[in-house]
Amino acid sequence: MSIKHWPEQDRPREKLMSQGAEALSDAELLAIFLRVGMKGISAVELARQAIEHFGGLRPLMSASKEEFCACSGFGEAKFAQLQAVQEMTKRHLNEQLTRENVFTSADLVKHYLKTHLQIAPREVFAVLFLDSQHRLINYKELFYGTIDAAAVYPREVVKAALKANAAACILAHNHPSGIAEPSQADILVTDKIKKALDLVDIRLLDHFIVGDGSPISLAERGHI
Repeated sequence: MSIKHWPEQDRPREKLMSQGAEALSDAELLAIFLRVGMKGISAVELARQAIEHFGGLRPLMSASKEEFCACSGFGEAKFAQLQAVQEMTKRHLNEQLTRENVFTSADLVKHYLKTHLQIAPREVFAVLFLDSQHRLINYKELFYGTIDAAAVYPREVVKAALKANAAACILAHNHPSGIAEPSQADILVTDKIKKALDLVDIRLLDHFIVGDGSPISLAERGHI
């Protein structure tokens, strides 16, 4: 049975309009993006199969073009659409943070960082550079790979902060495993960078770790 013959409350688009996007499952959200299924398969079932194929929505979103297009029912057009949607989301959030004080926009900051880092296939260490009113100047990814005390260089963070004429910084990195709990190395790196920034009178406001769920704040944990 095609989706148009389902009860209205079970159709993804109608469900979104009546209950909000948060009420939809991953498969239902992806089905709205796909719009149509394949012969004998509804868009929702195609979405379920794709999520199962990739092992979840996050690896699907971060798949390379070759991996994405190899999935049945997908192709270059859908891949291009997905990249465009992700980039529009990033730019929308970026515009908001350039106008708002991050202290009054904690949820927005977390959403921004999740959008940039949650689906990254490798570990990324990034910095939000802020002006004196704690509005975003820019976002910069500085280090890649396994983030530990040996791989992150405080002097590079300071150099980039001075170049951006930043008054404050927020650090962020992702855990590709999805587990966002801070390690001892995360705490050590944070302390080293804070001390380096203190020497040039730049405040370190927080360090967020991005995994599945809401990012973890080291400031909230008492580590800053």
